[in-house]
Amino acid sequence: MLSSLVLAATLAAAPAPRTAASAKTLVHVPKVDALTGLAAFMERAGQHAALLRPAAWRSELHPFLVIDPTRPQSLSELGLDPSGPATVSMREDGRVSCMRVADAQVFQEKAAEAITAAGGAAAKPATRQGVTTLHVERDMGGSMGYALKGKEVCAFGAIERGGAALLKESVRLVGKTPAPDARLGKLPGVAYVVSGTTVVGLDGTANGLQAEGLTTKLRLPDFQSKGTSPYAAAKLDGLLFSRASVSPAGVTDTVDTMRATLQALCTACPKDSLHSMAKAVAKQLTGNLLVNMDHVQVRGSLRSMTTRFFAVRQAVAAEVKDAAAVKSALAPLGQLPDVKVLQDGWLLPLKGGNVLVRLKGKHLVVGNEETVTQATVAALTDSSAKQERAVDFAVDPKKVARGLSQISLSDILADELMAALFAASSELGPLLSRSERITGWMDSAPGGAHRVSMNWVLPAP
Repeated sequence: MLSSLVLAATLAAAPAPRTAASAKTLVHVPKVDALTGLAAFMERAGQHAALLRPAAWRSELHPFLVIDPTRPQSLSELGLDPSGPATVSMREDGRVSCMRVADAQVFQEKAAEAITAAGGAAAKPATRQGVTTLHVERDMGGSMGYALKGKEVCAFGAIERGGAALLKESVRLVGKTPAPDARLGKLPGVAYVVSGTTVVGLDGTANGLQAEGLTTKLRLPDFQSKGTSPYAAAKLDGLLFSRASVSPAGVTDTVDTMRATLQALCTACPKDSLHSMAKAVAKQLTGNLLVNMDHVQVRGSLRSMTTRFFAVRQAVAAEVKDAAAVKSALAPLGQLPDVKVLQDGWLLPLKGGNVLVRLKGKHLVVGNEETVTQATVAALTDSSAKQERAVDFAVDPKKVARGLSQISLSDILADELMAALFAASSELGPLLSRSERITGWMDSAPGGAHRVSMNWVLPAP
């Protein structure tokens, strides 16, 4: 009951977004002058990643006025209220930007100047039933204008000439009180981005970015919060270190994915044997996992599944209910082609490297590199501690940058995913290499969604 009242109060306090119908992407800022911290991060990060510079995206905040989020007074100069909300709805036919007016006369004067400068034809505002509208065709195509009522204004920019639909939508938006969006009330932030089923809240300072979101687009297993984990106190320094608590259904999916990958890499391995081993092992896992991705070392073309599998040198540890039962279930590994039986497990040689399966107490460890697997085994203990979230993670951004830099030109030209990773490397690599750390957590949410939080930290100036 109390949480419901708190949520209701939060929704009532924050200005609701004036969302245009059919919006593909929505950006909502409850108070524009609260963006200074987030803008400060973007300004600093933009020194190494041009896409993040406020100058690169501030033109997206309004169809024809230039708004500088690093200078709230820039809104006052345009007759807009810097303490008011801003909502940008991006549609296939254009966009609508709704804001609050501080001085209607100043706004209309600045709007006329900007529209003329953008190639708009001469036109005078018209007022009907308390709504002042302006609709102007551009010489170079498209149209723009606004609808103004009291202290609310929605401006639009249409891709094609006409723009009647966007003008009508702008009139509708200023003529009604917007309803609170419950999706935004669930997340902290000074700015929100909504795209499909994904909602992200953003905040920041000059030294860091905080992002928290809800999405159904992550292909991840269902998580569960058990409270304690044998991996809660473990710590390893690598590219990515994560602790997770997975639901029984998630355990089955995770084990089956690993089995399918091993089957694809080891075509000589009997399918029935791998299936039976995977099924028996899944029944013995508690759901507590530890992931240790140490570094990236690419040898060959990433178009090859073998190269992709061994590119990230990693190991995964899983807590088991009955170590003796797991050892018995995995005994058939010793009969697979060229398998080497170890004192505490098995080594399966494959074309691109070795897969190691090891047991230590009530822990099953699977890795694709001996040193990383050994380091993971050495970090394990039998003592449990409280784990705050279903998943937490820590990323070394410098190692991520080095890993992305290993994508070859031939892979970029031949594979869309590799091309996307290369684009990310080109844009974010310099920033990643100058970042201090990235940490965060994840939880499952209703409706098959995941809640994700991330904290991106830059070194102190």
